[in-house]
Amino acid sequence: MRYQTETSAGWPEASQLPPRMDCETAALLRGFLTPILENATSWEDLSERLAAKGYGVAFAEGHLVIVNAESHDPVSTGADMGVPLRHLSQRLGRPCVKVHQGGHSGDLG
Repeated sequence: MRYQTETSAGWPEASQLPPRMDCETAALLRGFLTPILENATSWEDLSERLAAKGYGVAFAEGHLVIVNAESHDPVSTGADMGVPLRHLSQRLGRPCVKVHQGGHSGDLG
């Protein structure tokens, strides 16, 4: 018997945390993403507002991850935008997360 990683077994690769971005890119993203994160009234509202801008919500390694809606590539974390998952959870309640196969990541359910 041979061990197969998730990718080689044909399962979707787990979302990863995005790499740190340069300060100019981070400032530009904060300018239009932070108000969405701060003004959302529910997790569904947050998802809809981000989708309208071409982004989505995912979770990886205990972080809220903002992803590109088309490619699902990680763009930033909520903490990088100044609104960590802990603060959103206090305001919006715990999110319903559909966990991926490996258990380290998931999507908003």
